Amino acid sequence: PPCSTFKIYNALIGLEEGLLKGADDPWYVWDGVVRDFEGWNKDLTLREAFGVSAVPAFQGLAREIGLGRMQKYIDGIGYGTRDISAGVDTFWLPREGASPIMISAREQVELLKALLAGHLPFSTDNVAVLKDIMRIETTARGTLYGKTGSAMGPDGRGALGWFVGFVETLGQTRVFACNITGGENPSGPAARGIVRDILVSLGLL
Repeated sequence: PPCSTFKIYNALIGLEEGLLKGADDPWYVWDGVVRDFEGWNKDLTLREAFGVSAVPAFQGLAREIGLGRMQKYIDGIGYGTRDISAGVDTFWLPREGASPIMISAREQVELLKALLAGHLPFSTDNVAVLKDIMRIETTARGTLYGKTGSAMGPDGRGALGWFVGFVETLGQTRVFACNITGGENPSGPAARGIVRDILVSLGLL
């Protein structure tokens, strides 16, 4: 399951459909429900919601997009197994008793390459907004863009970690996807740390 890496495309679809206006415009209005992640318990812009991976914000966006439009985009870009039958606001999240959409690391890379090459049905302006909110770090060597994703096991410990994105360096763009399972506590932040270490060792960041 893509977990929160799907927010890359959820955000793009929202932008394309005019449901999101820009990176820093007011967007998510907190519903007052106190959740475990403190960063989710307030009103958020798109940039802020993407940065803290606010699941309620993007679930609300998915419901606004609706099942029909969401399926059309998923089919149009060829996202993983294309199966969103687990629910328009949950299909990217692993849940007991439900079968989420599935995507491989290689498919993540190919899809992101197609997006950056302008081969997917999203405007250049909206892709620019996405790149803006995906930007994580700029060093003397390059700029890192990405999105983490995590899944918990039934014991409440990490079971899956994603970090998907790209690095711009020396006039070139390199796309990556890291997917980790096993070990003590696989998670999105752990996957991000692995990728960053590799990029630094290669002199790309």
